[in-house]
Amino acid sequence: MKYQVIDSHCHLDFPKFNKDQAEVIESARKAGVIEMINSGVDYKTNTTTLELSRKYDHVHATLGLNPHMAPDSDEEQIKQILNQIERNIDRIVGIGEAGLDHYYCKSEAGREKQIEVFKQVIDIADNYDKPLVIHGREAEDIALQLTSHLDTVVFHCYGGSIETMQNIVDAGYFVSVPTLVCFSEHHKSIAKQLPLENMLIETDSPYLSPRKGRNEPAFVLDSVPEIASLKGIDESEVAQSTLQNTRRAFGL
Repeated sequence: MKYQVIDSHCHLDFPKFNKDQAEVIESARKAGVIEMINSGVDYKTNTTTLELSRKYDHVHATLGLNPHMAPDSDEEQIKQILNQIERNIDRIVGIGEAGLDHYYCKSEAGREKQIEVFKQVIDIADNYDKPLVIHGREAEDIALQLTSHLDTVVFHCYGGSIETMQNIVDAGYFVSVPTLVCFSEHHKSIAKQLPLENMLIETDSPYLSPRKGRNEPAFVLDSVPEIASLKGIDESEVAQSTLQNTRRAFGL
């Protein structure tokens, strides 16, 4: 184990891990991923995320409401998830993922519904002073405007513009660099220009694998030498800084 890191965003409760979840968590730990933050996206995954965090001391839960479900959900379904988040507020390290996705949602009505639902999630983060984990796709600037009064915000799997990233940094918020940085030119430019003190790292497992097949928390280590090389600094500095930042962001 060269150094220790934290995977700041993964989905270990997703079906891709049904067969070997315990082994995946164990191999991540052995590789040096000492803590993992598992993010819920709806009622069902919020429930399984809580179960995971109960089972493993080193897996922390954030409960969310993914923007994908906002346009097609009725008030009752939305309320059920918001109540679930509030009910479990003392057992989670943050709220999210939640936010806006204009990549998949093209209709004006759908986008307005996403904003309306996101505002309700923001209110919970504000009321309980919890960090908010944002899923923002092609709407990062709007998400930033809506959350600019919050203390702690994490833009998960950030892929927006350098300009908006600079505004996020100026607000004192965090930007999470996914394992996409291993092969995406845009994410390389983000990592290169993002100040180390605002940076977290993540896999978003089982998605965005830097290797063949599914992604898993152990692979977050693949991004460390990549980021170090882009920034011209030592790998251990990237590992140490992102670990401290994640602890600071989520109060670990």
